[in-house]
Amino acid sequence: MGRLVMKFGGTSVANIDRIRNVARHVKREVDAGHEVAVVVSAMSGKTNELVAWCTEASALHDAREYDAVVASGEQVTSGLLAIALQSMGIQARSWQGWQIPIVTSDAHASARILDINGSELTKRFKERKEVAVIAGFQGINPDTRRITTLGRGGSDTSAVAIAAAIHADRCDIYTDVDGVYTTDPRVVPKARRLDKIAFEDMLELASLGAKVLQVRSVELGMVHNMPIFVRSSFDKPEDIDPHGTPPGTLICSEEEIMEMHVVTGIAFSKDEAQISVRQIEDKPGVAAAIFGPLADGNINVDMIVQNVSEDGKTTDLTFTVPASDYVRARDTITSAKDKIGYARLDSATDVTKVSVIGSGMRSHAGVAAKAFAALAARNINIRAITTSEIKFSVLIDAAYTELAVRTLHTLYGLDQG
Repeated sequence: MGRLVMKFGGTSVANIDRIRNVARHVKREVDAGHEVAVVVSAMSGKTNELVAWCTEASALHDAREYDAVVASGEQVTSGLLAIALQSMGIQARSWQGWQIPIVTSDAHASARILDINGSELTKRFKERKEVAVIAGFQGINPDTRRITTLGRGGSDTSAVAIAAAIHADRCDIYTDVDGVYTTDPRVVPKARRLDKIAFEDMLELASLGAKVLQVRSVELGMVHNMPIFVRSSFDKPEDIDPHGTPPGTLICSEEEIMEMHVVTGIAFSKDEAQISVRQIEDKPGVAAAIFGPLADGNINVDMIVQNVSEDGKTTDLTFTVPASDYVRARDTITSAKDKIGYARLDSATDVTKVSVIGSGMRSHAGVAAKAFAALAARNINIRAITTSEIKFSVLIDAAYTELAVRTLHTLYGLDQG
């Protein structure tokens, strides 16, 4: 017998039929003798509707009241799933974040989990054989006694944090895909589902464009060494052996992976914008004059490239920001023109960041050089490059995104099984 946390996303609980399907998945694990906690998201589209209502009521609304509204989506789902489980003869009850409690910071709409007391859940596992159906995405700040939410994708984070708090054997993330792939299968039909992936690799994939898991949930899994299993909720519950290994991807520590591949996957993000500040006087403090105001505006800068002119007197500085911050970043630099002292500002929004990720890069030389040569052979120009120990990223024209991803996917042998 084991202890599991099962998390179901919005598409998995989109209507009553799908909630009944989720209940059958839960029943399968309960019948196998497992102790189960279920974490649910709001029904598909419901959070967007609630957010729109807040904006319609007032464009400038109180963040505390915003959280009170948007947290209600998960409350509805948890209650409905508990009802569905009870109708199948399973002892179950719903829990809101504040009832457990899931203690968070007071940063409304983007709170961080500080502590979870899982003692009452584990007590009920033992004494009542009760399934806990928990509203994800939410918690409570004990100082203000207000409901808080964790930001988009926060139900993943809730699930992993709860799994750690109740000392679960595994956290299963049920979604509308059957695992983590080497890249987006819609772009590369030959993309393969990974059986296992290291926490570090998954963290890079999630932060660089892969939409399977929220970054914070992977961080928590790595910190607590909590195995996370990504699997499909649309597999027929009755066709799955609860004691076997169903299709999916296990996210775990490197030590649990027998053979590390040099490259694990290719991620890409089209939500990028490039800004180039031209002919700046090359002297100490110029970079600070540019990036200081951006930091003050909470604008995240990613790729940075600096060129020095032949005479050594001026320099060009190019960097990328999220596309959503492009206008603010451009206006911030423009307003600081006198202090920075540049001649021209160039920008582009039709760019894509393509990233190659793999823990195996630590022990292999020339991995990035191969990519540069392969992209050059396809006449794909690289605008900027960043590297780290287990990944490198290139910025290219958006028109070449699919060609670049397919080229690199083949180059590193990810097409083959």
